[in-house]
Amino acid sequence: MFFEHMVNIFIKNNSNVKDDRVRNSYGVFGGIVGILVNALLFIIKLSVGLLVSSIAIMADAFNNLSDAASSLITILGFKLSSKPADREHPFGHGRIEYLSALIVAFMVMLVGVQFIKSSFERIINPTPVTFELVPFILIFISIFLKVWLSRFNKFVGEKINSTALKASSVDALGDVFTSTCVAISFLAANFTTFPIDGYIGMVVALFIVYSGFSLVKDTISPLLGEAPDPELVNSIKEMVLSYENISGAHDLIIHNYGPGKCMASIHAEIPSNISVVAIHEIIDKAEREISAALRIYLVIHIDPICIIEGEVKDAYEEILSLISEYDYIESIHDFRVVGEGDVKNLIFDIVVDSLKQSPITDSELIDKFCESVRKSHSNYNCIITVDKNFI
Repeated sequence: MFFEHMVNIFIKNNSNVKDDRVRNSYGVFGGIVGILVNALLFIIKLSVGLLVSSIAIMADAFNNLSDAASSLITILGFKLSSKPADREHPFGHGRIEYLSALIVAFMVMLVGVQFIKSSFERIINPTPVTFELVPFILIFISIFLKVWLSRFNKFVGEKINSTALKASSVDALGDVFTSTCVAISFLAANFTTFPIDGYIGMVVALFIVYSGFSLVKDTISPLLGEAPDPELVNSIKEMVLSYENISGAHDLIIHNYGPGKCMASIHAEIPSNISVVAIHEIIDKAEREISAALRIYLVIHIDPICIIEGEVKDAYEEILSLISEYDYIESIHDFRVVGEGDVKNLIFDIVVDSLKQSPITDSELIDKFCESVRKSHSNYNCIITVDKNFI
């Protein structure tokens, strides 16, 4: 593939995308290509727009200029986000990449708003557009360049899992649509005196604003704390459960500090009859190996349990049968029976599915569970914690 050939020439060790330096090189290279292509498109379209007095073409030209500025900000974002961790930012500066994408999104919206105004004025006070064949051909060449740039940004964005470059790919594909509309309006000017130029300019400007708004949504989500990648969630759980003597895993929380920069914590259930030293060695090994394999910082909390046989196992199975009646309860964990004599405490956590709406409050759910247990075991006191699923 042509794109593969390009990165082979300009990026050293390009197959090792997990290396931060290689990833940064991809991002900078993608930004440089974006600046060059969009600067060329701006010059072509601005020249054509001024030559034929088309507000739609000039709006499209300045949209390309904003895309070039966006690519510059993307480069700065990659450079700054790759700075090493320091005392003020112990998990690095990875979120700067999201902030740079957010700046780009607002710049795109600003360009769109400015050309809404210009297009409206052109509708009120129309100016004749002169059709010429050479400018028309140049516009079509610019469309093919944007198609190429969209595919290139998608290739690099998927290669390094970059939100900013994936967004640039979508934005470039949107520009193909707007440039096509501009070409149609330019061609139509040869057959009608209707001020179609101003209306198409308005459509292009509105599309630019919409593209900017979509980019804002995409880039602000990780800053607000979006749900983690399901593939990463499954990988962490599967790898934790693969270690000896770990029978269950729960309470996984993942914090995103930028692309490829995550901190995660999880609770691992282990048999209560294993020595602390032995289980510490297992957990320590799991933390170290999983962190290295997934490029995250993982902390594992130990939850000792004993539900192998006898009274504890019977009580555990009874609670499992009770939660099956509630479709919004995912699971229970940290189950144990504490106390001596006639009165004992059943202690456990209930995990509630965050995607399903519970018809009752957490306190009502706890009371209902306790009442159900007392009907068959009056000597049990339930101490229940309701957990939310953060993934």
